[in-house]
Amino acid sequence: MRDTGSHLAESPAQAPKPALVGTPTEFTAALRALRSWSGLTYRQLEAKATAHTDSLPASTIATTLGRTTLPRERFVVAFTRACGLAEEDVRQWLEARRRIAVGEPAPAVDELEPTGDDGDGPDSGASVPSRRPLWRRAVGLALAATTGAAGALAIGGLLDSSKSPTAPGAMPVAGLRILAVGSWALIHPARTPGLCLTEGRDRTGQYETAVAAQRLCSKAVLPHVFLEPVGADIVQIQWHHPKYSIGCLTVLLNGAGRDLLEPREDCTDENRAQQFRIEPLGPQAPTHFRIRPVITDECLSLRGQDVKEGTEVVQGRCSGAADQDFLIELIPPPQAPAASLPTAATVPHHSSSVPTSEHDGRPEPGR
Repeated sequence: MRDTGSHLAESPAQAPKPALVGTPTEFTAALRALRSWSGLTYRQLEAKATAHTDSLPASTIATTLGRTTLPRERFVVAFTRACGLAEEDVRQWLEARRRIAVGEPAPAVDELEPTGDDGDGPDSGASVPSRRPLWRRAVGLALAATTGAAGALAIGGLLDSSKSPTAPGAMPVAGLRILAVGSWALIHPARTPGLCLTEGRDRTGQYETAVAAQRLCSKAVLPHVFLEPVGADIVQIQWHHPKYSIGCLTVLLNGAGRDLLEPREDCTDENRAQQFRIEPLGPQAPTHFRIRPVITDECLSLRGQDVKEGTEVVQGRCSGAADQDFLIELIPPPQAPAASLPTAATVPHHSSSVPTSEHDGRPEPGR
């Protein structure tokens, strides 16, 4: 059941339950299903956790849900509360985690306590027995999706399809087996696959904050790139930084940085300047894509069609030129820091001014 104190709207679908999951992989798949059920973005979950006096950085959520290892208890508590679960439901998730950690088997369906058909099931904190096989099938689909970083998470059986008609499905981007909850990726210009889209600078010097550019992949250690679906074939391109949290690439529509892409801290699913349509270039090039900003329907390309390291990524007229051809490589989650959940004091959020870049002393993007 949802925690009425969380001020979240009631969902017509029942929240996923962890009673039948038996492995760390199944447990993290169930957490991903819970996040989809909640309908909250990583930023919103971070804010909900803060309201509960928990520390749950958005970057930690993305990293943890991208793994198949058992998350720590602190994460489970903060995450399930942020999703809107009441304390009794949080306790059930902790009990399932403890059972998996010590190697106890999951209970059989007929071992679960019946809730009856008198309508009291949802208030008891346990699923109606007849729904258990459906949950098991859904977890099985999710497991099939998480066997590799390129899997597609199928959780539709857990969610009410009327809740979010525009939500991405099991394969939210045609031709790219991205997870429904998002995937870590490297984006390469097809002409120069040894280069990656990452943080760079406007070489004209007219725009001083960080922008998207191509650099040697060996130098593009940070930020980590995360693609989060926000609609059919549409994603946010997020930059995750262990120090500065998350910035969403945003098309600049005017001013000195016009047509450049800048990471902004104000990530929202509704900002069309932060949405990009991923289009396959065809069956002859299965890993090649055009990337089109939704707000203008133009195409991303390299400024001046340059192949040099440091060339800025810009938007412009879709011409079919070679510099508008990108390779998208889905990769495993980055290695997490030793601390499972950094405190708010150790993970500063983006601000509009003070922090400076570790690269050259200029202000960090959107901070």
